[in-house]
Amino acid sequence: MKIKIKNYWPLIKSLQTALLLITGIAGYMSVRCPVLNLQVIISLSGSLFLAISGSTVLNMWYDRDIDARMERTCLRPLPTGQVSPKQALSLGLLLSIVGVGWALLLDPLFGLVVFAGLFIDVVIYTIWLKRVTAWSIVWGGISGGMPVLAGRALALGYIDWIGVALSLAVLFWIPTHILTFNMRYHQDYKAAGVPTFPSRYGFDATRKIIALSSILAVLLMGSVVLGVGISGGFLHLFGIVSFILVMLAVTMMTRPSTNGNFGLFKYASMYMLGAMVILIFNSL
Repeated sequence: MKIKIKNYWPLIKSLQTALLLITGIAGYMSVRCPVLNLQVIISLSGSLFLAISGSTVLNMWYDRDIDARMERTCLRPLPTGQVSPKQALSLGLLLSIVGVGWALLLDPLFGLVVFAGLFIDVVIYTIWLKRVTAWSIVWGGISGGMPVLAGRALALGYIDWIGVALSLAVLFWIPTHILTFNMRYHQDYKAAGVPTFPSRYGFDATRKIIALSSILAVLLMGSVVLGVGISGGFLHLFGIVSFILVMLAVTMMTRPSTNGNFGLFKYASMYMLGAMVILIFNSL
């Protein structure tokens, strides 16, 4: 059993799943105090974890041929045969169905947004567009913004501008992740035949897109912070970390470099996590 879990666990990309789960919790807690809604928080977390994990496993199942041709991913469970395609497909479908079903039972609107995120990620991004156009990352970003939108919609009972802004902030954060890896493993993607921004538009243009998207993410998160009424120490902290990210992005636009790009990527990831944590702690 331990061997089985060890083989299956990498299929859900636990760090990525955890970050998206935190955004969903932050979306909910930007409206409601979790102490008074503990049962809902548990159901939200469980359903989101299963749905996000399910979509990730399905993506890994569909992209197993690409992973086998890339040095960075060739040791994943599917390319190495540790998990069979049939086992991965069954697991992905099970997690997805249970996760979306649980979300729908919790709240129809919440479940619909969760399903939309899964459908966009698996069907539109991975199956339809990823092997066709570099612009597929836009749809990957949209799907990544669904958990935080779902969490806020669950708390409110409807979709508001703050939820949309949170979703867009995640959308504009995602290029710092995907495009950085596109450049860092350019030859891998080329060998796998996956179109990327670096191969289509060049490295300099890609770095500028990363920097611009980071600034847009900061502006959107800033509107959210003001919209939910964060003040005092949390507002000051947010202002400081936002200023640092903007300065890193401006530096990337004026003096682009590989090391600077990777530094921006790492800080942007911590920034998004920190912004969501601020939303969470502000509600306590």
